[in-house]
Amino acid sequence: MRIIADLQIHSKYSRAVSQEMVIPKIWEWAKRKGIKLMATGDWTHPLWMREIKANLEETGNGLLKLKSSRHEVGIHDAVISHSSKTASGQNSKLGEEPLFLLATEVSCIYSQGGKLRRIHTLIWAPSIETADKINKELINRGANLVSDGRPIVGLTSIAIAELVFSIDPTCLIIPAHAWTPWFSLYGSESGFNSIDECFGNYSKYIYAIETGLSSDPAMNWRIKELDNRSIVSFSDAHSGPKLGREATVFDLSELSYRAIRAALVRAAVNKDQLSVVSNQSKENNSKTDNRKLIAENKISYTVEFYPEEGKYHYTGHRNCSVKQTPEETRKNGTICPVCGRKLTVGVMHRVDALAGRSEEELEIKKLEIKGIEMKGIISGKFIQRPPYMMMVPLQEILSEVYRTSVHSQAVQNEYGKLIDNLGSEFDILLSTPTSDIARISGPDVSDAIDKVRNGQLTIDPGYDGVFGKVKIFSDEKKEEENKKEQLSLF
Repeated sequence: MRIIADLQIHSKYSRAVSQEMVIPKIWEWAKRKGIKLMATGDWTHPLWMREIKANLEETGNGLLKLKSSRHEVGIHDAVISHSSKTASGQNSKLGEEPLFLLATEVSCIYSQGGKLRRIHTLIWAPSIETADKINKELINRGANLVSDGRPIVGLTSIAIAELVFSIDPTCLIIPAHAWTPWFSLYGSESGFNSIDECFGNYSKYIYAIETGLSSDPAMNWRIKELDNRSIVSFSDAHSGPKLGREATVFDLSELSYRAIRAALVRAAVNKDQLSVVSNQSKENNSKTDNRKLIAENKISYTVEFYPEEGKYHYTGHRNCSVKQTPEETRKNGTICPVCGRKLTVGVMHRVDALAGRSEEELEIKKLEIKGIEMKGIISGKFIQRPPYMMMVPLQEILSEVYRTSVHSQAVQNEYGKLIDNLGSEFDILLSTPTSDIARISGPDVSDAIDKVRNGQLTIDPGYDGVFGKVKIFSDEKKEEENKKEQLSLF
């Protein structure tokens, strides 16, 4: 089965997160988006864990489902219209009910090698019992879990790995938004130059990294130590509408924690490493069972935010409006030419600094994916790598079409109408024929989605905490439309 997963989000107990990020509404948004598997987020926070236990129940296969008594809570009527709901209160065109995986994020801040490190790490657990044990041990080691949904812990990345794997070796540890300058594994300001340097002897159990919004898989394919590790992408959403802005699509033999884990481990498995995987896993009794499980489960592709839209893609200094490409940074250095302070080194430049191969060596090509209107991107040199595709969220597309905010009533009404009539957001963006989209929302919306599918965009890259800007329609077209509108007044 093929499922869309978003396994990095935050709850209302994390800083700068919408108070609407509660389990029933996350569930509703996931259903609306077309996401089959969601992260719970923030299970280290005791109040959020209490809400997880109150709203979800374990299925027996490492995942959780919404308790039936919680199904009534829905999104605001501006997004789901009453006319499109079935008697059970759900849109009849939407798919199966989303499930949850116990996924949280911790912020490790510590000194190592004479440098302050700030590493954000995802921890996935196969059961509430395991999560409770990890929380108890974190508290025993001095962590204040009540302070934030993404708690700051004074433990090293190595100590976190030792703690988690000693409790349950089937847990997964994944470096989050691996290239963000200030809080990540490869961060230019507080990270490391390698996974080995960060996780020490536990690096062999780091089977995947998460790209973050400012990098895409091709950028990560340039890093040789990632050749045998999976590349995954998730939203890191702080509000319901942001769910699925990045996602990972899995092909699974069954929808379970062990199948998801096997799909991530797959990239690490070769003749030399199979024994490592087998020895660490508690789930199977033989190498043959592990080999079969891994062979039957894989990452199909990832759906990516345009990395240029991420707020740390280029090097720069926002206070002085200075922005540099990697080429300009190599030429001009990392000192702000206006104020003389250090520039925030962007993800593109950092990738260049750590890369073991050039962009040209990847031999990037386009690939048609069955059932998908948008073409995938692959490496002709590393064909074993799952493809990926670039996407702009539907509300952002509608915002540009209507020349208004994503929060406007016009955008919300049109968003609801499209999904009420055509299915989930991912269906509309990836596979619904543009003729069907035009029938519901007119040619401007269908044309905009077609342009996104074909990569016909203009992007002003982000830098130093400033998000980049994606433009579907050129400024020339906007000026032409404005002139037509003015002429129509006379």
